[in-house]
Amino acid sequence: MKIAVISAILEKPSKCNSDFNQVVSTFRGSIKGRMGIPLDDETSVISIVVVGSLNEINSLTGRLGNIEGVTVKTAISKKETMLSNNVNWVISNYIVNYTF
Repeated sequence: MKIAVISAILEKPSKCNSDFNQVVSTFRGSIKGRMGIPLDDETSVISIVVVGSLNEINSLTGRLGNIEGVTVKTAISKKETMLSNNVNWVISNYIVNYTF
């Protein structure tokens, strides 16, 4: 298993947001976190944290990149990882503990 961060820029999200969300929902078992930032000029930036095999990560990246109006880049960890059942997320200066 690898950890990856998928960064996506949606130009005109009103046109591609539905397709983007549909693809992301098919990989919900691998997605550990998602952050979206809408910008003023009809552009959105989305970061997705994924834990999965290289095939899963590459498949998600490729499917998102094939959506018109979406630009995607992915950073993948170099080493294999074992994800703990307890994950601390820092959200707006609050620490939230999740147990899976």
